Amino acid sequence: MARTGSSRRTFIAAGAATAGGLSAAGASGSRAAAAETGTAHAGADPSAGRRVAVLGGGVAGLTAAHELAERGYAVTVYERRALGGKARSMDVPGSARGGRRPLPAEHGFRFIPGIYHNLPDTMRRIPFPGNANGVWDNLVAPREMMFARAAGREDLRAPIPWPGHSPAELTPDELRRALTGILQSLVRLPPHESAYFVNRALVFLTSCDERRDEVWERTPWWEFVRAEQMSNEYQRILAIGVTRNIVATKAEEASTRTVGTLGEAFVFNLLGRGADGPPDRILNLPTNEAWIDPWERHLRSLGVEFRIGWTVREVRYGNGRVSGVSVEGPDGARETVTADHYVSALPVEHARRTWSAALRAADPMLGRCDRLRTDWMTGIQFYLTERAPLVHGHLNCVDSPWSLTAIQQAEHWPARDFPADYGDGAAVDCLSVDISEWDKPGLLYGRTAKQCTREEVAREVWAQLKASLNDSGATVLKDSALHSWFLDPGVDGLGTPNPTNEDELLIHPVGTFHNRPSAGTRIPNFFLSGDYVAVDIDLATMEGANASARAAVNALLDRDGSALSRCTVRPLYRAPGVESAKRHDAWRYRLGLRNVFDLG
Repeated sequence: MARTGSSRRTFIAAGAATAGGLSAAGASGSRAAAAETGTAHAGADPSAGRRVAVLGGGVAGLTAAHELAERGYAVTVYERRALGGKARSMDVPGSARGGRRPLPAEHGFRFIPGIYHNLPDTMRRIPFPGNANGVWDNLVAPREMMFARAAGREDLRAPIPWPGHSPAELTPDELRRALTGILQSLVRLPPHESAYFVNRALVFLTSCDERRDEVWERTPWWEFVRAEQMSNEYQRILAIGVTRNIVATKAEEASTRTVGTLGEAFVFNLLGRGADGPPDRILNLPTNEAWIDPWERHLRSLGVEFRIGWTVREVRYGNGRVSGVSVEGPDGARETVTADHYVSALPVEHARRTWSAALRAADPMLGRCDRLRTDWMTGIQFYLTERAPLVHGHLNCVDSPWSLTAIQQAEHWPARDFPADYGDGAAVDCLSVDISEWDKPGLLYGRTAKQCTREEVAREVWAQLKASLNDSGATVLKDSALHSWFLDPGVDGLGTPNPTNEDELLIHPVGTFHNRPSAGTRIPNFFLSGDYVAVDIDLATMEGANASARAAVNALLDRDGSALSRCTVRPLYRAPGVESAKRHDAWRYRLGLRNVFDLG
């Protein structure tokens, strides 16, 4: 990668050569696996060896680097902080004692459901010692989940996978029966409310793509499911719970297209259709140990170079192309990076600040990205000196003011003896919590999370967890068992007038879909990759980041006129038994008629 400038250059080179046998076997094994999935390069190609600068080292950037390196491109990744982005795990500073590892922390717990296909394919191609299917074999499936209710309401537990109805064919009638059975077993709703929600689900499931893109994209989920007219239970679980805790968007604003698309995929997954695995999967180790560090080692074995600590400042445009990228090194000095191609793989709130005025003028699509919105969804970890008798999987505190979701992790890490391996030996478990609502008052202080100090946030979250878990007479979470806590360091300035968050999450209010860009741009050597790029899974996810990177690489190969094989980009599953109903709905939509199941 060419750079101009005379300042001191500091590069991170550790790990450039992995332990001999593993590196060599990993590289060849990956190429063989890639050939089976239609992603490997085939034969000599004039584009091989061309230089690509990948701007950002999160899931999108690492995926782009992976696909390009397998095809012979010379790739350099520029990352300002640490590889893995929001997906990475991190160490709790100063927590290690007696030769143990530091306590593991994270931006938020990882969740890799069976509806994902592109990300699991990449994981299978990352070697991991002792695993036939690489990092993918580090996925484990929690056996249940729970809606934890406050104020003495009955908690709702659900086994995974769902043991009930599994129809031979997913026709609308079979889907109605399956959804009704699930709702009646899981949620305590009046029968007419369950029936209405199932009907609305059928309306979406049988809606044609045009109706989804043009009508449901502009309809809030709250309005679509008529939440205003329903019981508190209906609102908390089927309106607010589905959107705020999973999509991180307020139900009153969230696009029905986005919420419905995700819900549709999970329903098919629950019913055993079109899935890579069970609906709920997590990693069996802290994320960096199980996935990110092996990925970095493998990419280095493929020749990828990393410039960690380098911040992208400006993507420059001249003579109809990107002419270079201004980067700032660890020493604060700026240089200009030049390459044949550039893949912008930064999160949208960071990427759009780097696009120069001339670059934006060259492709108006970039300007529309300013309309995309992000919000806070950030994690805090509580380390416990005794394991709490919680659910064996994810729990959703649907009544908590700050929309908390959580998972107790040690039981899912069988290769680690938590107290023997981490921290000072006193902590035996990590309760990892995601905070999805930062703008509503809490229980203890009457202030929003942004208005609280870090210490107050920790105390408030702990209090909200206890309100949801200790409300039935048993003390599940004990104050005496709380060893310590760790709040994502990307959040700063809490309790001041100007709190900041380096790792915001793309949210999906109505109309978002129409502002999402494609991976290819009008600039011939500039491509976009990230969870904000338009791909089939209409949600800010690691799967979306991975799929967008594959799309960016395909666009780059097209621009090069390359004969190399294109990346496989798998869409979400579509049930054949429902497609005929969607074709019928397309006819009705063009005639200005409602969906046949839409009773208003």
